[in-house]
Amino acid sequence: MAANTILLVEDEAEIRELVCFTLVRAGYQVVECATADDALARLDGQLPSLLVLDWMLPGMSGVDLARRLRRDEHTAQLPIIMLTARGEETDKLKSFDSGVDDYVTKPFSPRELTARVKALLRRSGAPDDGIVESHGIQLDLSGHRVLIGGEQVSVGPTEFRMLELFVANPGRAFNRSQLLDRVWGRSVYVEERTVDVHVLRLRKVLKEFHLSHLIETVRGVGYRFAPE
Repeated sequence: MAANTILLVEDEAEIRELVCFTLVRAGYQVVECATADDALARLDGQLPSLLVLDWMLPGMSGVDLARRLRRDEHTAQLPIIMLTARGEETDKLKSFDSGVDDYVTKPFSPRELTARVKALLRRSGAPDDGIVESHGIQLDLSGHRVLIGGEQVSVGPTEFRMLELFVANPGRAFNRSQLLDRVWGRSVYVEERTVDVHVLRLRKVLKEFHLSHLIETVRGVGYRFAPE
């Protein structure tokens, strides 16, 4: 999914429409699902910035879905807001025990929901303005643009997603399998050596600005973005 995207999982059409309208007006892109199974299919590819999840869903409940996502390395760090009419303390505790990060009780005000989404994205390290930056490399996530030293640089969509992942996680080493999951998505079959090809392309772009050293090869592991 594109950056600055929120996955909304809600089976009631009227509430889904209200939440979608609220979040789009706040500047987010929204992908809508009505069931947990539909959400799992969406999450098998590239991840959204945040998940807004209803508790009472047909089939698998929101609580069970949250637990499942937390057990999966691919989605374990995905920010989750639970949206539900169940406001008792025991329900809130059960919700947080499932691994969600925040809890909004219906009926809710659009302003409250937007504020909680923004707060959770800040806590999770996602930029409020859709801009991530390090060492003169600036990524405009909404406009899908890369600027280096103020100069706009042309990169392919795969290189953009890879660079976004690196810049947002400085110092973290990713193996090739993790990069495939995070950049291409698990629903797409790509050979691991393809990762090396796209890293070489990124380094070629960065080399023109004397920044290719920022993407380090971690012997026996993979790659990491390691600012000095």
